[in-house]
Amino acid sequence: MENEKYILGIETSCDETAVAIVKNGREIISNVVASQIDSHKRFGGVVPEIASRHHVEQITVVLEEAFNEAKVTWDDIDAIAVTEGPGLVGALLIGVNAAKALAFAKNKPLIGVHHIAGHIYANRYQSEFKFPLLALIVSGGHTELVLMKEHGSYELIGETRDDAAGEAYDKVARMLGLPYPGGPHVDKLAAVGEESINFPRAWLEDDSFDFSFSGLKSSVINTIHNAEQRGEEIKKEDIAASFQASVVDVLTTKTRKAAQKYQVKQVIVAGGVAANQGLRKALDEKFADSGIPLLIPPLKLCTDNAAMIAAAGFISYERGLRAGWDLNANPSLILK
Repeated sequence: MENEKYILGIETSCDETAVAIVKNGREIISNVVASQIDSHKRFGGVVPEIASRHHVEQITVVLEEAFNEAKVTWDDIDAIAVTEGPGLVGALLIGVNAAKALAFAKNKPLIGVHHIAGHIYANRYQSEFKFPLLALIVSGGHTELVLMKEHGSYELIGETRDDAAGEAYDKVARMLGLPYPGGPHVDKLAAVGEESINFPRAWLEDDSFDFSFSGLKSSVINTIHNAEQRGEEIKKEDIAASFQASVVDVLTTKTRKAAQKYQVKQVIVAGGVAANQGLRKALDEKFADSGIPLLIPPLKLCTDNAAMIAAAGFISYERGLRAGWDLNANPSLILK
């Protein structure tokens, strides 16, 4: 059909090399992700130089697989969308330069996409957006509340003042001796533990929708150190459950409060930590009687992927936004 638009999405902001082909911003035709977790696991975190090298090795392989899976050709592709930031600069550069080379060689429009906008638009594969909406973004590098009044419009109403929630999860996991990536392991451990420790909740000022998790992280670390010095047994599952209870309490309470203040018609959750079962359950409970529909993406679309970049890219394409040949990686790109 003539009105069908196919967007090729490319995502290389951290440690996943991903390419997807999406129809009309709502239908995933292919979504291929090459993960590097095994390469970074022994270092306890992502090593930027190794991530960049893997992207170079994987990008053409993943691209070819995406086309094979979608059963389309370059003639079907209407535009190329790529993550321009934020992220690891070396990793971003691989995706941006691949996208620019392909756009030039195939004579296709080029679209730069903000990584967080991609996470937000992962929700559009589930349901059409209803504005105004509130997006809670929770990932390794970001904890934010974003108000959207229309497609492609982002107003930051709350952000982390120090550690992002995902970052705190990884640091606590390391203290508990859990493997990388730490978030899923803390989540699993929390499910079998008891909330026996009253860790602090940083509510900040009464009218603030900002977040702070550094005090909580320090409290967990001190609790573990003090127990070790006294020779007391540490129940890892109870620490995990108590830590997660604190994070989830602040996230859900502030999100509900912001949703009511701005009278939104929808709340969506985005980012890698949206895969956290404890958070998903708590959000469901918090919004059950609110009258505000809650959207949380399926697990495979919570972590970094290219289908989300293509979905956000489709909106930019429809709005007539195009990137020039000067498009560059921007590790500190602001969502606006």
